Amino acid sequence: MKFTCTKENILYGLQVVSGLATKPSHLPILSHIRITATESGVELVSTNLEIAIKAFVRAKVEQPGSFTVPAKTLLDYVQLLSDEQLSILQEGSELVVSCGRSSTKIKGSSAEEYPVIPEVEEQHAYALSAKRLKESLSQIVFAAAKNEIRPELSGVFMGFFVRDKKGLILAATDSYRLAERFVHVDQGSETTESIVPGKTVTEFVRLLSLSLAREQAEHDVRMWISGGQIALRFDQFEVTSRLVDGTYPDYTQIIPTEFKTTVTFSPQILVNSIKAASLFTTSGVNAVTFHVEPSESRVGISSTSTQTGEHETTLDVEVLGETNDIVLNHRYVLDGLSHLAEGDIEFKMNATDAPCLFKAKESDDYVYIVMPIRQ
Repeated sequence: MKFTCTKENILYGLQVVSGLATKPSHLPILSHIRITATESGVELVSTNLEIAIKAFVRAKVEQPGSFTVPAKTLLDYVQLLSDEQLSILQEGSELVVSCGRSSTKIKGSSAEEYPVIPEVEEQHAYALSAKRLKESLSQIVFAAAKNEIRPELSGVFMGFFVRDKKGLILAATDSYRLAERFVHVDQGSETTESIVPGKTVTEFVRLLSLSLAREQAEHDVRMWISGGQIALRFDQFEVTSRLVDGTYPDYTQIIPTEFKTTVTFSPQILVNSIKAASLFTTSGVNAVTFHVEPSESRVGISSTSTQTGEHETTLDVEVLGETNDIVLNHRYVLDGLSHLAEGDIEFKMNATDAPCLFKAKESDDYVYIVMPIRQ
């Protein structure tokens, strides 16, 4: 195997695939990336057996072949090279990387030892804005469960053209809070429902962020689902992943449709007040009390800790409806507020023991539900 390419091209490819390969694994070969040179260019591959990433690198291939090398070693070395042409050659069990007056040999393994990456048949295909998808997935994945006691809750619900919606519904919940987002789809119309592992969604966000940072123009992502797997293709990379088996819980029944109290506010004012109150909460409980008083157009925020003391502040806000009180985990509230778009936010509630809702005043595309702390 022998080829030449620019540092920029191969560095981007290595950054794309190395996210998986640089994480600890019980199989040493999974810390490697597979490099395959063909007449059409060079393909870099990494996998953790659940997710696989392919990156396509423009290169002048003089001799086709395939080999694997440790991802971190190659990435760290290429980052240190000057912006020149690189020559990469396989010699026996080593990969020779030459650039200008520098040359190094990296020990690797035969490509035959690398896991086979299954192809995902292009059924149920969709196209949608890369920027919109990246932002939407970021607004959702943080609410998924961090453990896999209930595997379906550690994933993100992805429903295309379900519930009479002409697009994609994303949702995640850990049973304490819920995030749901509607995303417009540019191409595709088939109805499908699936659960995408949270780790896969996080990888989608990382790769889209990496690619969009270097893209000058807006392009669509292509996604397709088939045989218990999902695939995403954008720019010079493709990601495939297993889906989570099972059915996602019917979370729609906990989303309130009517409210007794609605508070409208600027998010930064509330964020700073909640952060101040969080300093005086009991660790692990994180309880902050919200007291809404419509007659005075105010919301009181208070907290108490036997160790650090107590705190209380009052904010002038717009209030419609009844007097209300609710106790919430400040971490959950701050998480949701950090993912809401700029502009005024609505905070809607019914009672002390009922879930509350946060959303942008001007849009219903994204809602965030928080369950109260029962006193």
